[in-house]
Amino acid sequence: MFSTEALKLELIDFVEAQERIRDLSFRTPLIRLEIEGCPDTFLKLENLQPVGSFKVRCAANALIRRRDIAEGGVWTASAGNFAQGLAYAGRALGVAVTTYVPETAAASKIEALRRFGTKIITVPYADWWAILKESSDDPCFIHPVVDPDVLAGNGTIALEVLEDLPEVATVIAPYGGGGLSVGIASALKAAGSKARVVACETEAGAPLTAAFSAGKPVEVDFDPNTFITGMGGRNVLQQMWPLAKTYISGTALVSIEQVADAVRILVDHHHIVAEGAGAAAVAAAMLENRDGPTVCIVSGGHLDFDHLITILSGQTP
Repeated sequence: MFSTEALKLELIDFVEAQERIRDLSFRTPLIRLEIEGCPDTFLKLENLQPVGSFKVRCAANALIRRRDIAEGGVWTASAGNFAQGLAYAGRALGVAVTTYVPETAAASKIEALRRFGTKIITVPYADWWAILKESSDDPCFIHPVVDPDVLAGNGTIALEVLEDLPEVATVIAPYGGGGLSVGIASALKAAGSKARVVACETEAGAPLTAAFSAGKPVEVDFDPNTFITGMGGRNVLQQMWPLAKTYISGTALVSIEQVADAVRILVDHHHIVAEGAGAAAVAAAMLENRDGPTVCIVSGGHLDFDHLITILSGQTP
């Protein structure tokens, strides 16, 4: 496993990743959020990617970089979105994919994995989290967060944002393992942008907020049984802490109800279906006006239908 203490990605790493994944991912639109109280706020619609989330970028970049050693297949641990990206890329490249998923993973994400033909191994949440914490020296294991190729793939989002909105001042991204927010922040810095990256967390589990407060990773309470999957946890991954404290400017904490409101607003105002993590950044933007243009990363669109129905009826799942 590489050392995050020594990791320094250059602009060329993100530019090459952008070219590398061009045939497997889309350039997603950046649109203005049309609601009162959020001036100069934009949505980066990663939910429109072919697998419904930004993860196709990082998964494709990591898999293409491993093609020479991946003939026997690759494996990962994922709540669903990264595994879908990896399975999608694997199918296109002829590489078999096995994924360990937590028993709390959304049914819609599991069904999507089945459609892509990946082998699914369901484990208790604690066992799944242990895989992410302990990682693996197996070269065919692709960590969904702690991998320079994953970070470079995520950083391609920042390049597109800068092309469409070079004056961007703040990017708000959901925080799960940290790969999205750190990848974007490191790409912005490499490109010479002064934009801040704010990591959004929910009250279900906000380990990065706690780590910033304590000055080190600490364990927090975490409820994995909300409708918001793919973000939050008991700890900040130890391997990611050096990068998070270097690149991320701060955190924004939102409630489960505020995320549900954001899901409802995106459907009502923009006809966009976002999963909980995908709407979390929008919920954060609605709480506080920020100086200069703000971009919310709508990271994915995998929301179970029963949860969507509940939210659109005015309730919180």
